[in-house]
Amino acid sequence: MTQVSTGTEPESPSFAIVNGTPLNQLPDDLYIPPDALEVFLELFAGPLDLLLYLIRKQNMDIVNIPIAQITQQYMVYIQLMGDMKIELAADYLVMAAWLAEIKSRMLLPRPPESEEEEDDPRATLIRRLQEYEVIKLAADGLEQLPRMERDFFSVDVDTTTLDVEQTFPDVQLGELLLAFKAVLKRAEQLSHHAITKEALSVRERMSTILESLKGSDSRLFTELFTRREGRHGVVVSFLAILELGKEGLIEITQPEPFAELRVRASQTTRADH
Repeated sequence: MTQVSTGTEPESPSFAIVNGTPLNQLPDDLYIPPDALEVFLELFAGPLDLLLYLIRKQNMDIVNIPIAQITQQYMVYIQLMGDMKIELAADYLVMAAWLAEIKSRMLLPRPPESEEEEDDPRATLIRRLQEYEVIKLAADGLEQLPRMERDFFSVDVDTTTLDVEQTFPDVQLGELLLAFKAVLKRAEQLSHHAITKEALSVRERMSTILESLKGSDSRLFTELFTRREGRHGVVVSFLAILELGKEGLIEITQPEPFAELRVRASQTTRADH
């Protein structure tokens, strides 16, 4: 199988390598479709891009360009593009004339006393090459960023036609006991020794809880406990909640899995009040 790669050696200009052998001239009977030349044109965005490519390929110092060598290589590429019937832009020819001018200015002898005062003929070219390299690197960095409609696409979902019915999970006795255990643990942390003992009534606490549920849609399960009463008060409140639930006077709900339990008066109780 024949492999063709578009590589060019400045010392020996060749537009292709066939089976490892550089090809310097096009065969007379070889047909190259016009679209095939787009690869070559996309490689160099302009004369500055071509010059920067030649400098980096030869590992030259951009601030100390060997102008004679780079001009010769540039002209080789220009000649090669002409041989391949590529329509050269005026910028390439202007750059060739500029390089020739810089080369001639550097070849002309200068008086010894004016060597330090006269500017380097390459200074403008070097500055433009440095500025172009900075802009090219920035453009390459922007090209690597994700782009809308190329790397990702926006998706709009119409949710107006969706009818979602939220179902509340059933509160199991285990969940209730876990919530009670958490309240009991917090009450133990705040408990202290009491000198006097106050009698606590489950029935009285049931009335207190029903009274606290008036005027509100629901309250957190933990809000129905008074921590300052200690362990005994927490147990009495828990028994009162269980009794109210058993008699159907309150409803214990959980808005979503793992959410805090909420307690509200049943519809019958609210209607009575």
